[in-house]
Amino acid sequence: MLAFFAEFLKHPFSVGAVAPSSRFLARTILAAADLKNRHTIVEFGPGTGAFTKYVCQQLRPDQRYIGIELNTNFTLLLRQKFPTLAFVNDSVENLQAIGSELNLGSIDAIVCGLPWASLPLRVQDKSFKAMAELMHDHSVFCTFAYLQGLVLPGARALRARLRKEFRSVSRSRVVWFNFPPAFVYICRR
Repeated sequence: MLAFFAEFLKHPFSVGAVAPSSRFLARTILAAADLKNRHTIVEFGPGTGAFTKYVCQQLRPDQRYIGIELNTNFTLLLRQKFPTLAFVNDSVENLQAIGSELNLGSIDAIVCGLPWASLPLRVQDKSFKAMAELMHDHSVFCTFAYLQGLVLPGARALRARLRKEFRSVSRSRVVWFNFPPAFVYICRR
């Protein structure tokens, strides 16, 4: 928790929160992603591993996981905490190059912990374009948003983008046991 807060103070726009996501939010996003029926799983912005911990518990030997984390300190921490998983220290806007380098093929599920509303539009555009290239018809993209941010322009822009990019967009119930309260967007190709 202290490592997360320290990185937030150094990089508030890329970390995006003062505390890691709760186990309640992690369980909600992973239930939505339905990992048992996925082969290739990518996590955007694993941070200190709030979601990764639960992904790791569910992974089977025949599944593949890649975590993409921009923050170098978080990437080092993740590699120590989860030595059996693969982490790339890069931006998700480079997803196509990462996928090509790692021979990912198509992605079945993306679990996302990125602060979309605070990311530059250029990064959002490149990231969504890369996702469109690498996800197939039955892929799922799960990301979360904070309840109090729903009225902000960045949140409205994200909702519009999700509706444009995905065939189906739904929301989970509000996860009140998270700081701040959040919900999950479940997006299907």
